Amino acid sequence: MRVLLVGGNGQLGRELQHCKPADVEMLALGSADLELREAEAVAAKVCGFRPRVIINAAAYTAVDLAESEREAAFGVNGQGAANLAQAAGAAGAYCLQVSTDFVFDGTQSRPYLPTDRTNPLGVYGASKLAGEQLALAAYPEGVAIVRTAWLYSACGNNFVTTMLRLMGDRETIGVVADQVGTPTWARGLAEALWQMCRVQPKGIYHWTDAGVASWYDFAVAVQEEGFSCGLLDRVIPILPINTVDYPTPAKRPAYSVLDKAGTWAVLGMTPCHWRVALRRMLHEYKENRGA
Repeated sequence: MRVLLVGGNGQLGRELQHCKPADVEMLALGSADLELREAEAVAAKVCGFRPRVIINAAAYTAVDLAESEREAAFGVNGQGAANLAQAAGAAGAYCLQVSTDFVFDGTQSRPYLPTDRTNPLGVYGASKLAGEQLALAAYPEGVAIVRTAWLYSACGNNFVTTMLRLMGDRETIGVVADQVGTPTWARGLAEALWQMCRVQPKGIYHWTDAGVASWYDFAVAVQEEGFSCGLLDRVIPILPINTVDYPTPAKRPAYSVLDKAGTWAVLGMTPCHWRVALRRMLHEYKENRGA
């Protein structure tokens, strides 16, 4: 299977390369290798490589900065997704687009189904929703959207690596406790995406690790697991705070747990609980640092 991976330098892109099946021939492109906003460049790259599958793991992910950089966010997340879907259609390739829980407004009290009404609160979520809609409209018979949430890995800047740094530098930290979702190790998502490449379902799907947490719960777990495995040499107070006490340019959904049952059934695989995944990632992170 020949696979074109866009966004190869990001944390998800790196995990996709890490767990690539042995029978896959892959071309991984970073942002310097392909300008997603240029349809002709995208079409030329796809035509030249002739992939059977295209995975779009590239995204403008600066949630707060997107509020003042709307054009850039919609260019990459919206038009970029459309360009890839159109090129995939011309090549007859299966196209996987990674999206986000931020397409929802967080007003529900139950996990969001793929069919639930979307209502993004900010530019980032709106740009990702535009990408979903444009990609599906351009190539409905060959596109799958995979929404995920709270992604982290052992590489790059994310909530886990930021918490580890702050816990080592500060005497106490405050973390938002009234936003609830599901932490997701990029490794588990990557494995699910490879299974998607095999099964090739179409439409919209949800994937995260199992379980739920607030950002505060997540931070507490990072400290407990990090101390247990020796990444932290002390434990500091973590204070729960409210969203109103930590204002940001972009609004976040208060509740963005995704319902994954349908995806699990289609793929024939079930993820581990998010805390188990976190523990595995931290041990890997420690080993990488030691090396």
